Amino acid sequence: MKKSRVQEQKNRLEHILQAIVQIEGFVKGCDKKSFCTTSLLNNAVLYNFSIIGEAIAHIDDEILNKHPYPWYKVRAFSNLIAHEVFNIKMEAVWMIIKNELPNLKKNIKAILSTEFRTL
Repeated sequence: MKKSRVQEQKNRLEHILQAIVQIEGFVKGCDKKSFCTTSLLNNAVLYNFSIIGEAIAHIDDEILNKHPYPWYKVRAFSNLIAHEVFNIKMEAVWMIIKNELPNLKKNIKAILSTEFRTL
């Protein structure tokens, strides 16, 4: 892989990590009800999930496949946000934040530390 491509993918993974931290900050101290009923918060979170999905689309499968995680779900959720935003159930997004986001964060950190440690 070319050096510039390597750096680009590292940058995208760092963007994913930044978006995850943003989402965590947005929902800190929030309960499910207040999350689901606050449109500004919903929009901020969905925007960051879009960033995550777009960035994942630019990471080589060769790298992602080394780290067992349902990457297709990240891409699919991003597509859902882009094309069906008004059909998204915020209760489901809340569950993704609580149940899936920590594992995604762990996997992104693992990729950064194993695949890009020399950069």
